[in-house]
Amino acid sequence: MAGERMRRVDEAVRQVLADALAGELSDPRVGFVTVTDVKTSPDLRAARVFVSVLGDDSARAESLAGLRSAHGVLQGAIAGQLHLKRTPTLEFVYDSTTDRALRVETLLRERA
Repeated sequence: MAGERMRRVDEAVRQVLADALAGELSDPRVGFVTVTDVKTSPDLRAARVFVSVLGDDSARAESLAGLRSAHGVLQGAIAGQLHLKRTPTLEFVYDSTTDRALRVETLLRERA
């Protein structure tokens, strides 16, 4: 039961952050960012936020810096929309799943 509850919290946090990135956040460093997953600690003190970023390494670095800079605004959005016991501290991590999938696709095309 606790696992299901944490999955619901993770998904709720992911949705709030996705909405905030689409609307509230105006940092020009943050490019086209998609929140792919959130893993919240059981005590709600921390949340690891996985993001994919469209662009090269420079765009990724700029976007991650912008997200880290805006963590207070994003935590405020979570606190305002989700009435959790605690508002987790956000850690943004680049999700390389898309990069790996594109690389595999390229390799498969080359072999065909």
